[in-house]
Amino acid sequence: MSEVLSPVANRFESAATLTHESAKAALSAGLQRIAAGATGVDCAPLAQFDSSALAVLLAWQRAAQARGATFEIVNLPAGLASLAQAYGVDILISARH
Repeated sequence: MSEVLSPVANRFESAATLTHESAKAALSAGLQRIAAGATGVDCAPLAQFDSSALAVLLAWQRAAQARGATFEIVNLPAGLASLAQAYGVDILISARH
């Protein structure tokens, strides 16, 4: 029998807060995880956010795509999904709620 690795193993968790003040550090940390092979982020911990969170998610997604990987965003908070829709970038974010 061959072992199948779960895609969850390649997913990292967002912080609880992703706002303008924390965006640069979050972006850098996520890019390091993606460079190490991460292919997704779990946004379940994300409770406080602003439009900077969308910019970070899009940058992470682009970085994974540049590596030839699909980047999965799961548990996107409804408020952030609404913000993405308001800005017209919801179609760019491959998120599962």
